[in-house]
Amino acid sequence: MLTQPEAYYDADTFARMKAAADQHDTPVLIVDTKTFSEQLDHLMGCFPYAKTYYAVKANPEPEVLTILRDRGCNFDVASRYELDKVMALGVTGDRFSFGNTIKKLKDISYFYEKGVRLFATDSEADLRNIAEAAPGAKVFVRILTEGSQTADWPLSRKFGCHVDMALDLCIMARELGLVPYGISFHVGSQQRDIGAWDSAIAKAKGIFDRLKDEENIELKMLNVGGGFPANYVSRTNPLETYAEEITRFLKEDFGDDLPDIILEPGRSLAANAGILVSEVILVSRKNRTGIERWVYTDIGKFGGFIETLDEAIKYPLYIEKESDEFEEVIIAGPTCDSADILYEQYKYELPLNLAAGDRMYWFSTGAYTTTYSAIEFNGFPPLKTVCI
Repeated sequence: MLTQPEAYYDADTFARMKAAADQHDTPVLIVDTKTFSEQLDHLMGCFPYAKTYYAVKANPEPEVLTILRDRGCNFDVASRYELDKVMALGVTGDRFSFGNTIKKLKDISYFYEKGVRLFATDSEADLRNIAEAAPGAKVFVRILTEGSQTADWPLSRKFGCHVDMALDLCIMARELGLVPYGISFHVGSQQRDIGAWDSAIAKAKGIFDRLKDEENIELKMLNVGGGFPANYVSRTNPLETYAEEITRFLKEDFGDDLPDIILEPGRSLAANAGILVSEVILVSRKNRTGIERWVYTDIGKFGGFIETLDEAIKYPLYIEKESDEFEEVIIAGPTCDSADILYEQYKYELPLNLAAGDRMYWFSTGAYTTTYSAIEFNGFPPLKTVCI
């Protein structure tokens, strides 16, 4: 049956978000800043020893960024455009990490001119660019990790390097006049296997030890990335459990003398703060005796739901319509692209009397919806966001 609001939001929060949505045409994303603030306080309380570098790509709304700015958080940015957006709010360069390992030389220069001194890398060519454009900067090397198969939204071999390369890059950084500062990893987004952090932390500790013993290089920082889950259809452990286990893994490997620990949360902060509201455009069957109904709605893969690719992320869905009969459906988006099918294998049961004009409330959609929204495909505008 359908998701019920009380499983995800308290009555007051849902009422406020629904009232805001009712003032707008669909599709529209409603972001509740109170919920975002509560999520941030919860995360920082669970990891009191860590520095928070918010992954701006998750949700870059100014109201969200302002909350983080005022809490003293830092920012993980992937482009000069994200940097400019955050700096426009008065955030200084010392609160940024250029976390993208794929970057142009001129962009490294731009970041350096803006006061950024912390850069990620995973290749020799990129490291040499950093040395040329950002002399004396701190660098941290991103390593490959296992565990993508247990993440709902895996991260591929595109990012990170093997341990032997990480060692070489740290040594080379020193030779190039940079500061070999630390190691980073990411175990995959919406990672439900907490053990993925255990193996990654152990791998990082091995790099710390070898560099210190063999090269007299003492790394100062470990970036454990993001990956903490949001509240979707599939069940996850509470954040407290993640924090307890990750803290245990860190102390088992590093003892009480932990390096500086960096977190890069995005999804876990923003997702639960958002409700995306769409409208049913059409309900149809493919033949007179067809068993399956197709439900077409005005949000699709290219309008903000790209994470339904391979049905990876399954958003909780609520429809405010009374019915005693429900039926499995295929849900598709509005564009004239055959790939724009949201859910076909995973079956949502929707009311049999569902009709055009009915609203669909997609919960936990505050992360990676607006930022993945296409511009002008079929002429559809980017997804509208309203912060309350």
